[in-house]
Amino acid sequence: MKSENTQEVNGKGKSKQDYNAWSVEYSRMLLQLMVTGRDVSSYRNRHGTISQNVLAACNFDLEFIYVLSGWEGSAHDSRVLQDALTRRNGLKVPQGKFFLVDCGFPNRSQFLAPFLGVRYHLQEFGGQGRAPANEVELFNLRHSSLRNVIERIFGIFKSQFTIFKSAPPFPYATQTEIVLACVGLHNFLRKECRSDEFLVELEDKSSSSSSLPVNEGDPELVFQTQEQQRKMLMNRELV
Repeated sequence: MKSENTQEVNGKGKSKQDYNAWSVEYSRMLLQLMVTGRDVSSYRNRHGTISQNVLAACNFDLEFIYVLSGWEGSAHDSRVLQDALTRRNGLKVPQGKFFLVDCGFPNRSQFLAPFLGVRYHLQEFGGQGRAPANEVELFNLRHSSLRNVIERIFGIFKSQFTIFKSAPPFPYATQTEIVLACVGLHNFLRKECRSDEFLVELEDKSSSSSSLPVNEGDPELVFQTQEQQRKMLMNRELV
């Protein structure tokens, strides 16, 4: 699926159409949830609030192409992704495509994460004398520029559907289905109302940190073979 968006993502004039990738992101889509009983602790996220994790993939036209709702707020990114990949009618990566993921996911076949420990966020490259200093920083800049679309779609989604500003007073199953229903409405609006009035200005929620956090070895991560890591590093260099 090709995007109609042709905005430049770096000083060399490369557009989003030049990249054979889609974007997937998960960690910032934490929606408040109402649960009771012994399930409460597993739905408490790292911020201390009760929520459900929602894994979402989108294209460069700000349309959702896959959404998995209902995971516990404490679940690790890699567990949710593995569930999406292995369930019936789950997340499928088209042949020859890549999903761009954040540093919460490990590099694996057809999922491309940024380099850790170097500049990544767009504001870190702004201003005179702050251009990428090497190929690693250039890769991260292009990666961040492309993956910014998922931040925009999450912001638009939450602004359009204010029901998610608090935990909906419905049974758990209904709360997860509300997410999917709103996703369908979002895509309908994107197709039928393509004017700028539909888009909502987003607050800058990027981390002020000057570098990406270093993974400290979460035991739930899906570790990849050396051969897979080698192939993904080659893909980075091609970008």
